[in-house]
Formats: sequence, structure tokens, C-alpha cells
Amino acid sequence: MEKKTAILLAEGFEETEAIVAIDVLRRVDIRIDTLASGASRDIQSYHKIPMRMDALLSERGDELYDAILLPGGPQGARNLGADPLVAEFVRRHLEAGKLVCAICSAGAHVLAKNKLLGGRHYVCSGDNYKLYDDGVYVDRPIVREGNLLTCKGMGLAFEFAFTVATLLIGPEKVEEQADHVYFDHWRKDFPIADF
Repeated sequence: MEKKTAILLAEGFEETEAIVAIDVLRRVDIRIDTLASGASRDIQSYHKIPMRMDALLSERGDELYDAILLPGGPQGARNLGADPLVAEFVRRHLEAGKLVCAICSAGAHVLAKNKLLGGRHYVCSGDNYKLYDDGVYVDRPIVREGNLLTCKGMGLAFEFAFTVATLLIGPEKVEEQADHVYFDHWRKDFPIADF
């Protein structure tokens, strides 16, 4: 059965974190819908690259995905974290046992800010974890606890995307694509802090 994922994007999202995830998941035949937080499908990235999303979150908010992804970006993550629809969408997926994946500042500005971590271990970029009291910060590249996966930041975008794909469909097809794009330093034994 085809896996169905969504990436939530808001004005100011970090484009590398978003595009790498979209590319990798589509390469391994995982459906990924791009959903805009806010009133327009047309949004700009952190570095002012205009993009058109597949739909608004408000149009797809009732759907349940196998995984949802939350990229960072200084303003993008704050915009996601300030949207009550995003918080409710994430909460519903966490409660349903679906995979919730946040990279960079989204771990802090979306998950911790909205008390969605529930005391679980996580990582985020910089000192953003000091702004909120939810969750237990762990200084590791990628942290997983249950159905929550977090990643430190943009420099790990490929590791993050390949890890998400592996958790969804297993390693075989993911390893083939990692080899195909010469991402040979990533392997299934990449050090993930697993709680």
C-alpha cells in the first residue's frame, strides 16, 4: 500500500529542508503533499524563492497521513508554530500513532511551543530549546522517540529525509536511491539517538 505523507510549509520555510525531503520521498515512491499554512497556496521560502503548494492545510486538515514533516527556517517555523490548525493537525497525528518529523527550529517553535512533545526527547537547532519547557533536549544529529523524529538542522537534510523514508518503507528501496545519488556516507546504521 502506498504511503501518504504531508509537509507543512509556512511563509519563510527553510527551502533545503523542504525540497530535499520532498525529492527523496518522491524518489522512493512515497506520496508527499505540500500543504500551506495560512490563506494562500503561494508562499516564499526563507531566501525569497516563491513556491506553490498542492493545497492549503485548511483544505486537507481532516486527512490522516502516515507521516507529517515540519521544516524549519527562522520565520517559517515560527509561522507554523503560531497557526492553531498546525498544532491541532500535529496533535491528531501524534495521538493516532503516525510519524511526526521535525527538522531544525520546528522541533522547538512548533512542537515544544505547542506542548506537543509531551516530555519526549528531541533535538532542534541552536539554543531554541531554551525558549520552551516541553520535552527533553538531546544534542544529537537525529533523535527518535516513539512516533516522533527530530533532526538538528539543514546540514542533515539528506540524513533526515532518508531516515523518514526508511521508517516508512524499510531500507531496501531507500538504500538503492542513496547509492543512486552518491549519498554513500549515509547508511541504515547512521547514529540516531533512539529512546
